[in-house]
Amino acid sequence: MSSYKSRFRSQARRHEQVEQRIAENCKASGHGRPKSRREFLARGIIAGTSTVFLPSIATLLSQYAYADSDCVIDNNPLLGAGKIPFIGIDQGGGANIAGSNIIVGGPGGQEDFLSAAGYAKLGLPQAILPQTVGVDRTFGLAMHPNSALLRGMLDKTSAATRANTNGCVIPARSENDTGNNQHNPIYGISRAGANGEFAVSIGTRNSTSGGRSDAPSTMIQAELRPTRVRNRNDAMGLAGGGNDDGFPDGRVAAASAVLTALKLGQITEGEATKELVQCGFDKTTATFNTPISASDLDPEADADLQAIFPNGELNNGDFVKAAATMKVVVNGYGGAGTIEYGGRDYHQNPRPETDGKDFFIGQVIGGSLEYAARLGKPLMIYGFSDGAVSADTNNPEDDGNGVTKFRWRSDNSQTAASFILAYSPGGRPNLRNGAASQQLGFYRADGNIETASSPFANSVTTLAEMVVLNYLALHGEQALFGMVLDNPGLGTGAAADPYIAFDPIV
Repeated sequence: MSSYKSRFRSQARRHEQVEQRIAENCKASGHGRPKSRREFLARGIIAGTSTVFLPSIATLLSQYAYADSDCVIDNNPLLGAGKIPFIGIDQGGGANIAGSNIIVGGPGGQEDFLSAAGYAKLGLPQAILPQTVGVDRTFGLAMHPNSALLRGMLDKTSAATRANTNGCVIPARSENDTGNNQHNPIYGISRAGANGEFAVSIGTRNSTSGGRSDAPSTMIQAELRPTRVRNRNDAMGLAGGGNDDGFPDGRVAAASAVLTALKLGQITEGEATKELVQCGFDKTTATFNTPISASDLDPEADADLQAIFPNGELNNGDFVKAAATMKVVVNGYGGAGTIEYGGRDYHQNPRPETDGKDFFIGQVIGGSLEYAARLGKPLMIYGFSDGAVSADTNNPEDDGNGVTKFRWRSDNSQTAASFILAYSPGGRPNLRNGAASQQLGFYRADGNIETASSPFANSVTTLAEMVVLNYLALHGEQALFGMVLDNPGLGTGAAADPYIAFDPIV
């Protein structure tokens, strides 16, 4: 039982630390002890995670609570903390987003078209300039009609899902082909309240951010580090399993073991109470009364995922990690997730190969949207890459789909962009400021980002802040931005308002 007691001591230390933070906050703020999860978040004592509320141990054993318990039960047991699921798609190496996939334009927005030379740099010959062939707004966001990303999204979505999706593109440079960009907003999303039944957040890579690009150092909190989920075993392991010390992993399994030990007289009720009852404990051993089992987290047993990825696609490792992320995040078992795909260093590679990779990413995006639609859940997707590419205008070639485009020639951070997609079961999300919200920042006519067009056009850390702002705004909670992120470089209130893309969807 030494492993149990070691765990109890560790939990007790964490509880003491939380109680100290609560006391300090009460003293500094002049307010009494917070009594709800929202109060903890709003006052900065927790960052959307780590503290939840449960009845006493007696509730589990005899269905009544200790009369002297001052813990307040959280009566909002929605999976995912009632927040919008968030998926970040991190393309490592410098993928193309702007021009050949998502249309970018000048100060007037997406359809304030660039020069022919500008679009040539973005891979588009004269014959398929957007001012010639038009744009595709199937998903609200203006995309090139011959976009491989668009083809992939269409491949995995129904007409109803497309009609309930909207997006914005963000011209913003990042350094080429490096994981050092502090680009990933996952910690900020967690601090904004995203949270899961079994994990705060997840990522497909064992890294600080869960992906290739780093997270802004100002957002990182050790207790919010993403849990790695790459496949069905990882997903199922969130709810149960085992490890080398014999203590079960996962909140349900671990708490069940505590109760079993208590019933067998191997530990005292006081020790169990410290582990399970105290307000402010580690979520890894918290929700012991959930009916969810490990099999409920199995993406391969999910009929909707099987329908979205048919014909053995769930045997493809790249689809496997996407499906595992969708299963965990969209269902609220984890609040947010990063799916990382490497090998997006496009320059000098044949256009059919690079467009094939874009098509695949489109399938992952489309699959995520379709899965959310089937479950009746909203979803926010953020797509980004480290740097970008520019084209060799002397090397036209077939893109593998019967369309002539220019082959990618070299890395070019000046042609980079990121994008946000938002899905709502209630209808297409409204743009907050009309067409002006569909492109945040702009390009010069020559195909380079105008780095003075926004506070984040030349700052990936501010870009990550902007994504967190938009996540909050989808909930109508943008007023909390300055509390969720301490002193954000983007500013707060009126300074940040122009960079909110959508009206609330929940």
